[in-house]
Amino acid sequence: MDLIIQGLEIETSDLRSLAKLSSASCIERITGSAFRLVGASRQDGIPLYCLDAKLDYAFVEQSVKLADFRLVAMDMDSTLVGIESIDEIADMHGIKAQVAEITSKAMRGEINFSEGLKRRVALLQGLDQNMLHRVYDERLKLNPGAEKMLKRLKTVGIRTMLISGGFTFFTDRLKEKLGLDYAAANMLEIVNGKLTGRLMGVIVGAQGKAEALKHVRNELGLRRDQLVAIGDGANDLQMMAEAGVSIAYHAKPIVQKNATYTINHVGLDGVINLFEG
Repeated sequence: MDLIIQGLEIETSDLRSLAKLSSASCIERITGSAFRLVGASRQDGIPLYCLDAKLDYAFVEQSVKLADFRLVAMDMDSTLVGIESIDEIADMHGIKAQVAEITSKAMRGEINFSEGLKRRVALLQGLDQNMLHRVYDERLKLNPGAEKMLKRLKTVGIRTMLISGGFTFFTDRLKEKLGLDYAAANMLEIVNGKLTGRLMGVIVGAQGKAEALKHVRNELGLRRDQLVAIGDGANDLQMMAEAGVSIAYHAKPIVQKNATYTINHVGLDGVINLFEG
């Protein structure tokens, strides 16, 4: 077992302390912000030490390598990108606080995602569709490390999938821009250039995300252990459960509790660092 340590700033003294605490045989550099403590063993003091030092940690089997995986699925809002797109759309309509409150409750698992989404979309009735373009052009930014992660995944032949409880307006554009292989999301109903406040088709909520991932997994003939799923909200949990490895990225507590690995301090490139070397 190896212990992967990642952080925006890693002190040599912290690495040495963690190596001693975990009885690691040596310390190997992965990148300037990621290190591998070889032959480490789990100890109760490691989580608290890393919490205090603002470091991400993960125990990874030495035999597991990035090339072992064939598909990486990821959530969009607050995972691949740094915004909640529906909240930013609502801001264009002057109701961001009202919509954001429902979003937060849904992401924490306090209300049913699908019902919460219907309520939020209903509040957008009458908004000009041009506001969607403004959100995409002016506010949608990739999270740190996203491009590096996607480039590396493509290099080793791993397919990528964007699965969102958000909207196809954004996922379709990101799929084309980033060269993703698959995308699934909800479609807003637009009539005469205005949002109607309704969705078209079956809602891609928690169960819909899981079904979308299973569909592609079966289409490609992959095993569960060949999948990685990345998310941040409660509506990602069923999707993440369909993958052999699940990663909570700057996620809500309920997601961190149920994920294989947690990343709280570094960017999305931290995903590939777990399995490099």
